[in-house]
Amino acid sequence: MNVKLLSKENNSTFFLFKGINPVIANTMRRLIINEVPVMAIEDVEIVKNSSALYDETIAHRLGLIPLETDLKSYDLPEECKCEGKGCQNCQLKLSLKSKGPCIVNSSELKSQDPKIRPAFDNIPIVKLLKDQELVLQATAVLGKGLDHMKFSPALVIYMGVPELKTNSQSNVKGFIEKAPKGLCKQDGKNISVDDPLKWTEACFDLAAENNIEVKLNEEDFIFEIESWGQLKIKEILSAVTKILDKKLDELSKHLKKIKK
Repeated sequence: MNVKLLSKENNSTFFLFKGINPVIANTMRRLIINEVPVMAIEDVEIVKNSSALYDETIAHRLGLIPLETDLKSYDLPEECKCEGKGCQNCQLKLSLKSKGPCIVNSSELKSQDPKIRPAFDNIPIVKLLKDQELVLQATAVLGKGLDHMKFSPALVIYMGVPELKTNSQSNVKGFIEKAPKGLCKQDGKNISVDDPLKWTEACFDLAAENNIEVKLNEEDFIFEIESWGQLKIKEILSAVTKILDKKLDELSKHLKKIKK
């Protein structure tokens, strides 16, 4: 397998994975979404809330705030030595104290660990009017998207690299004129995709209109990984490779038992 970085824009990164197959591609996607753990607020203790929102609504909003995550310092509760009872190795506390008039943003969440903090400072939690107050304590833990999507680190989509095939009825000139600039390159009557990042869903219809066959490569794939902010893209890829290796080792052990 060969991996090439194609583009990086803010939290979204595009890669070209060469020499794999659809099974591996989908496995990578599912593992990133469901298995790479991140921190999120799990429990909220409301000390005082005189805002217009119910306690449950505020707790729900807090749970969806992405928290920057340090995978080296924390364990999943089910894998911690405390057996999930709660300790400094598997959870941390955050607090919030605010009085109106103001809009309470995620930046007001104070964490016991400076490495675990809201990934974005301007996420609104609630609007407080004059003399209204919000005081709370929250507990964040590591979790997996398999259990709740608030623990998912990224959006991942992929597509096989488009390959174009022409025939005697193909209108290559017409396709190139209407296609995104720089998408294709022409060699005589043949045409190929030069920049797959410029390929859009509309290109499928455009190709059909000009009698050009489109086939998606089943060995080379374009991946887009958009981080929600908890982990950097490099950290996500590093974590998913470790998870995949671990699962393959477990499968190998089970197969050996079957052989016996």
